[in-house]
Amino acid sequence: MPLPHDLCSLVQNAFRARHKRIAIDHTTQNLGILSILLRTGFISSLTRGTIDGPSPEAFHTVGEAQKRIWAELKYREDRPVLSSMSLVSRPSRRVFMDTSEIRRICSGRRAQTIKPLGLGEIAVVKTKSKEHEWLEAREALQMRLDGEVVCRAQ
Repeated sequence: MPLPHDLCSLVQNAFRARHKRIAIDHTTQNLGILSILLRTGFISSLTRGTIDGPSPEAFHTVGEAQKRIWAELKYREDRPVLSSMSLVSRPSRRVFMDTSEIRRICSGRRAQTIKPLGLGEIAVVKTKSKEHEWLEAREALQMRLDGEVVCRAQ
């Protein structure tokens, strides 16, 4: 299973290099994190495709190794919408939070060693729920789900 830091660095570097779109390996983790970035407005669209390009029709005909998620990056006034994306939970030190701790970081207070979320900043939470496995911190708080805080984006 690929680690989330690969996705964080790939997305952040693509924004800094002013790419229009990027291809990311098709995994449920990458799809979950990218769909949160799409819902919160950091990227403009997601399309399934192959190594060659975004093509939902060809996606179903190729093998697993060639499946990709194509994300169209979003810029406003020629500046990237996403300025930084960093990992919170690392393989050597996982950060699990219950709903009260998630409430603290969402409301501007420190929880554990995690700084509070700033204005326009999101945190990605991986919950144990199969139906809602990947959520933004505020969505997890509304659904009263606790979990692992994977990364944050601003």
